[in-house]
Amino acid sequence: MTNEKLNIGIILGSTRQGRVSPQVGEWLKGIADQRGDANYEIVDISDFQLPFLGTTDGTEPGIAAWNKKLFSLDGFVFIVQEYNHSITGALKNALDYAREAWNNKAAGIVSYGGTGGARAAEHLRGICAELLIADVKVHPTLSLFTDFENFKTFKPAAIHLKNVNLMLDQVLAWSGALKTLRK
Repeated sequence: MTNEKLNIGIILGSTRQGRVSPQVGEWLKGIADQRGDANYEIVDISDFQLPFLGTTDGTEPGIAAWNKKLFSLDGFVFIVQEYNHSITGALKNALDYAREAWNNKAAGIVSYGGTGGARAAEHLRGICAELLIADVKVHPTLSLFTDFENFKTFKPAAIHLKNVNLMLDQVLAWSGALKTLRK
């Protein structure tokens, strides 16, 4: 291994109008950047304007740009909100638009919802397994009731900082180890 820093993408898992995932992503990136141990960047799936899988000929520029972005990353942290006990359709679509770009990389999950987004995170873990993404154990869960003011303004409790840092430790360790498989 070289001393080169790993590139970790913070994937915003929602495209919905009025979403709060950008707030959560910025909070996470702020914590991550203070560590100085990797290059962290927010990757917003809405920027790629992905059509629904199978509804076009697949030549839209956003599809190629999405895959190029994912290939440039060594690992991920998914910001996952729970809708109807699962992940968003937009995130599932984005996951399906890539295959090899996900393979042999690690991911952490930060979820939120009425039950901390736990059910969405569990669904995402199954998808990660199929895409050969090694999801790490530590999983910060955020409550819509205690970590958001009026369900719209993110005000995380201080207790989440420890779990976020433990999750990032695991993402970096696994991302570094899995990078050797991709060479």
